[in-house]
Amino acid sequence: MAANDYLVFIGAYTRRDGRGIQVSRFDTDTGSLAPPELAAEIANPSFVTLDPSLSHLYAVTEIDDYEGNVSGALSAFAVDRTSGRLTFLNRQPTLGPGPCHVSIDAPGRNAVVANYNGGSVAVLPIEPDGSLNPPSDFIQHEGGSGVDAERQSVPHAHSANLDLETGRVYINDLGLDRIKSYVLDSVAGKLAPAGLDVEIHPGGGPRHFDFHPDYTHAYAINELDSTITAMDYDRATGRLSPAQTVPALPDDFEGQSSCADIHVSPDGRFVYGSNRGHDSIVIYAIDATSGRLEYVGHEPTRGRNPRNFGIDPTGRFLLVANQDSDNIVVFEIDPESGELSATGTEVSVSMPVCLKFVPMA
Repeated sequence: MAANDYLVFIGAYTRRDGRGIQVSRFDTDTGSLAPPELAAEIANPSFVTLDPSLSHLYAVTEIDDYEGNVSGALSAFAVDRTSGRLTFLNRQPTLGPGPCHVSIDAPGRNAVVANYNGGSVAVLPIEPDGSLNPPSDFIQHEGGSGVDAERQSVPHAHSANLDLETGRVYINDLGLDRIKSYVLDSVAGKLAPAGLDVEIHPGGGPRHFDFHPDYTHAYAINELDSTITAMDYDRATGRLSPAQTVPALPDDFEGQSSCADIHVSPDGRFVYGSNRGHDSIVIYAIDATSGRLEYVGHEPTRGRNPRNFGIDPTGRFLLVANQDSDNIVVFEIDPESGELSATGTEVSVSMPVCLKFVPMA
C-alpha cells in the first residue's frame, strides 16, 4: 500500500442500525473516503483506540449492565492493517458503568478507562498478545455539587489522557469541574494521585483534552458552557496551569449546544473543537510562543450532533462524525489560515462517534 493510505476505524452507537466497529479507507493525497464496512460486531463501541504498535485495537462498550454487574466493558482486537479486519481477543469489565474513553500507555502494558456514568477510572493490564486481564486498579472519584445540578451532582469521568513520555494521566471529570492527575506505574498497573489537580471554572464541565505537539501547552474543551481552556504545561513536574478560556460558540448564538471533542493540528498551529447543537467546528490559531488562542472562525459540519472528529496524520484533512445525521464528512484544512472547506466527500454510518486513523501495512 502507498504511504498515503490509511484505515479509519469508526466507533459508533448501536442503538439503531449499527452493529459495531466500522472500517473505511482514506487517501490523504485525494481526500477520498471509501464506504465503510463492518470490522467487528460489538455493542456501543463509542470510543476506540490503538496500542503504540498499532497491532491491537481496544473498544469500550458503553453500557451500564455487563454480565449482571453495574459495569461497562473493554474489548481487545488484533488488527490486520492490510484488510482492516479485527479479530476478537477477549473482553473484561471496567468495574464502572458507562465507559466512554480509553487510552493505552507507552509500553502497551495497560489500558486506562474513564467510566462516565460511574465517575471512576480503571486500569486493565494488557498481555503480550494484546488480550486484556481483569482490572488491576480502580479509583472512584468523589464529590459533585456543581453549577449544573443535573449534570454535576456526581462525578463524571469523561476522558483519560496520557502523556506517554512521563506516564502521567489526566482525567477530565465533567461532574467535578476538575482535571484529576495521576501517575501510572506501568509495571504494577497502578495509579497514584499526583497532587496536581486542575480546577476548571465552575459550570465548565471539562470533557476532552489534547496536548500541543511540543508538550508545553494543553487544551481542554468544556462541554457544559461551550468553552476551551488553554493551559501551560510543565512537563518536568506535570503541572497544568490554566491561562486562557475562550468561547467555542459565536457570540450571537442563542440555541442549545454543547461541546464534544478537541484536537490540535499536527503542526501545532491550530486547535479545533466540535459544537453539538450549533453543529460546527470552531477554529482557533495557536500563538507559537505563548500557546494562547486567537479566533479564526466556525465551519458547519454538514450534519447533526458532531461528536468526535479526527485530523489525518498528515494534517491535510479533518473528518467529522455526525452522530444524529449518520454521516462522516471530509474537510480540507487550509495550511495557512487553518480554515476548513468541505470537499464534497461523505459516507453513511449509523450513529458514528469516534474516528481513529491507522496507516495501512
